Formats: sequence, C-alpha cells, structure tokens
Amino acid sequence: MGRPREFDPDEALVCALKQFWRHGYEGTSLSVLTEAMGINRPSLYATFGTKEELFRKALDLYCERYMADFDAILAEPTARDVVGRQLLETVQLSTGAKTPHGCFGTNSALACSSEGEPIRQELVARRAQNQEALRIRLQRAKASGELPADSDPADLACYIMTVSQGIAVQAASGASREELRRVADLALRGWPPSRAASRKGARAATTPRAKWRP
Repeated sequence: MGRPREFDPDEALVCALKQFWRHGYEGTSLSVLTEAMGINRPSLYATFGTKEELFRKALDLYCERYMADFDAILAEPTARDVVGRQLLETVQLSTGAKTPHGCFGTNSALACSSEGEPIRQELVARRAQNQEALRIRLQRAKASGELPADSDPADLACYIMTVSQGIAVQAASGASREELRRVADLALRGWPPSRAASRKGARAATTPRAKWRP
C-alpha cells in the first residue's frame, strides 16, 4: 500500500497556476514550481505528469475560475453592453489584488521557443474560440439593426480582443487599474452607434436650425 500524499493536489495546482500566470510557461522552471507547490519533482510527475501536462491542468483551472463569466458577458442585452463588460472585466482581472497582473494566456503565449510551441498553439486556439463567439454575438447585433449596416462584426471582434490583450500586457507591465479603465472608456467611445442613433444624427445634421428670436 502506497504512502498517502503529504500535500493537497488542488492547492498545489493553484500554486502552479499563479506561477505560470506570473512568469509564463517557459519562464516558470520546475524548481520554481516545486518550491511554490511544496512538493518534489517525483511527486509533481506522479500527480500531474510533465510540465506541459501540469500547465494544461492549470489552464483549465484558470478558465474555470476566471473565464466562466464569458457566456454571461455575451448574454448582455446590447452589443455595447457586451463590449463594455468585456473590457471592464479584463481590467479587473488583469489588475487583481490577489492574483498576478496581466492575463494567464497572454503572459504564457508571448515568449515560447519551439519546445513550447504546442502550448502557444493551444492558447492561440482558445483565444480564437472566444473571438469567434464574440463575432457571432456582434453579427446578431448587426442583423437586428443595432450596429450600422456597413460595420464588420469580424473586425469589431478582432478590435475588442486586441484591446483586451493590450490591457493585459500593460497591466503586466505595471499600468494601474485607473489608467486601464480610461483605456477601456476610450475604446468604448469609438463604438459604432446603432442605426437608429445614426439616422437621428443624420436628420439633426440636415435639418435647418430655427432662427433665434428674442
């Protein structure tokens, strides 16, 4: 009968998650992992497998704990609400007081050698899935008349995901929550107006103003 584990695998995985989040996949050595997790290498391999397998488990945990609201974001009543909440939650998550700054996926995908290429591809694929889900939501907004007829949902989705990634990179570099909120506000100010608002603005621009009379 084997000896019982002297550590909590769930707690150890949380510790690994934070190290990968802080240092990225390649920047997190096995020595850093074992020290943070409070285990030795044989225990790490026996419980979690290779470093790549451990990272994938940490990635799944990250998505479960911190990305579970994405469906709720897409369910917001208007496209503007969707985008506003997406950007705000990116700011909140990237500047958390109890978690490393930046984005787990972005921090890990920015610097990968050929050995880490499968990890980078996995992160790129997951990000692409989120961008596609956002594109579909914006396509519905366009079809319902909420977005202008000449708007491109694919370009808009790419734009918002790019701004979100930029927010995460800036957060990892030390930008404050307030600074990044202002970035999100600026991005939202440039959001296309609804067709109704565009028509109203066009009428206002072409309607002669009444002369002022004392």
